[in-house]
Amino acid sequence: MLNHIDHTLFLFLNGRHNAFFDSIIFQATKSMLWIPLYLIFLYLVFRQYTWKTLLILVIAAIMILVSDQLANLFKDTVQRLRPSQEPGLAVHLVNAYKGGQYGFYSSHATNTFSIAVFLIVLIGKKFKWFFILALLWSSFMSYTRIYLGLHFPGDIMAGIVMGSLIGYLFGRIADYFISPTSSSDNSPASAQGLSDQYLQPS
Repeated sequence: MLNHIDHTLFLFLNGRHNAFFDSIIFQATKSMLWIPLYLIFLYLVFRQYTWKTLLILVIAAIMILVSDQLANLFKDTVQRLRPSQEPGLAVHLVNAYKGGQYGFYSSHATNTFSIAVFLIVLIGKKFKWFFILALLWSSFMSYTRIYLGLHFPGDIMAGIVMGSLIGYLFGRIADYFISPTSSSDNSPASAQGLSDQYLQPS
């Protein structure tokens, strides 16, 4: 039943295409195109955390590695064929690109959503509009996989869920390491100052 719904929804979405968007969306999946946006992300992080940005980048690199390898592990374990590899399925492909054999779940979806949620955790409170930008970017990147015939909607949704969980987890880890370990109110110096205040004669 769920598999039938997944196939039906895929065929509906994948069938909405034209030559103009074929070229745009195919190019949009290339990482080099998004370098200006990545630089904006980096600038916003640097504005808030300055030198701690280096630590954030290290944690982000580990996060992307975990996210990507976990998606590959699921693909090799579940072995669900991509739409482009499904025999008898009428799939619209762009430039005859089919991708790998298995598609559950989408690496693009999990990687982009992990980055988006990771950054939302770290800078979303200061830059309120960033939440919308990050989700629009990650949602668009996920949709391109359906448009290009490389993933079923179920592959995308699973990738979004996993990516969001991974991004939140690593965002909290990064926040733990870049935040002060203790507040000034609870520091020994503050406690000593409070004690001295009560011990002074009136």
